[in-house]
Amino acid sequence: MNCKLLRSRILLPRVSGVAGATSFTARRSYAFNAAAPPIHQVFNRRTKWLQKERAAADVEHSRVADYLKDEVAIRLCDRLLDIKRTYPEVLDLGANSCNIARALTRENPDSNHPTSDPIATRIGHLLAVDSSQTLLYRDADLAFNNQINITRQVLSDEETLPFEANSFDLVLSSLSMHWINDLPGVLAQINNILKPDCAFMGAMFGGDTLFELRTSLQLAEQERRGGISPHVSPLADVRDVGGLLQRAGFKMLTVDVDDIIVDYPDTFALMQDLQAMGENNAVLGREMGGIQRDVLLANDAIYRELHGNEDGTIPATFRMIYMIGWKESEDQAKPLPRGSGEINLKDVLERK
Repeated sequence: MNCKLLRSRILLPRVSGVAGATSFTARRSYAFNAAAPPIHQVFNRRTKWLQKERAAADVEHSRVADYLKDEVAIRLCDRLLDIKRTYPEVLDLGANSCNIARALTRENPDSNHPTSDPIATRIGHLLAVDSSQTLLYRDADLAFNNQINITRQVLSDEETLPFEANSFDLVLSSLSMHWINDLPGVLAQINNILKPDCAFMGAMFGGDTLFELRTSLQLAEQERRGGISPHVSPLADVRDVGGLLQRAGFKMLTVDVDDIIVDYPDTFALMQDLQAMGENNAVLGREMGGIQRDVLLANDAIYRELHGNEDGTIPATFRMIYMIGWKESEDQAKPLPRGSGEINLKDVLERK
């Protein structure tokens, strides 16, 4: 624990009239908790809010570019099929345009059963929160809103959750947490607002997402300008996510990775779709203004040379990190202590 020492003086009365007596002052020291270390700021949250607002203002283009967020939301919600529970109160953190709500109302979600009820039938109330009001309410008039009990709420800061402890039976988050500066702090807050023995499920960009664009832009800038600047955001690695969940107090962790590869006609179409998704660069140290034309042309040529497909298109890799963590509970299943096993695994394997 970081501590600071603060000295306080306790003045004692002077002793006089006694041979050899001297006046003195006693000092007492005690410790108190130091202030928490400052949060390292990587992303400009206001810039990200402006980008999402501008993207949602072009409703049609924004809806067309939602193909990736819709697909990830479906894959995330499919994990609920393996958990036979009902969820009276559910939080969608960083809801974007409510892609999770749309996925929950999908008909016949279980591929193992030709006819199955939408997952929304197991959800009592869904609270969708996001910092961008324009994006959050973009699809409020679509039909899926009538198939689920949904409430939308605008948060001024997604890194500070204004909810009481033990409030939700399930917390979901799809493609928004990769823009969080204080990811350990937000995960700890999620653990706090969950009820005991309830789950958090999230999906975020990570690892080698858009590595093709990252490398080609760096080479193009090095060639044309003699240096590089950050254009693709830094992302968490899958090896770190499990540790972050454990640090936040979650139990029975599950972390897996899924690559989604999308083909585009050229790098310009890729960048236009990223902008329409609200996923353009928001790093604090980024260079202001657009990328120079000669750098963009060089980037397109290098991208095709290094990563291009035979049919003339270019692939873009989106690496998805899916995470599941459960809030600890007294009656939750726990692993047995080490050394308590009665059967040697080696003996079982030798029999086979």
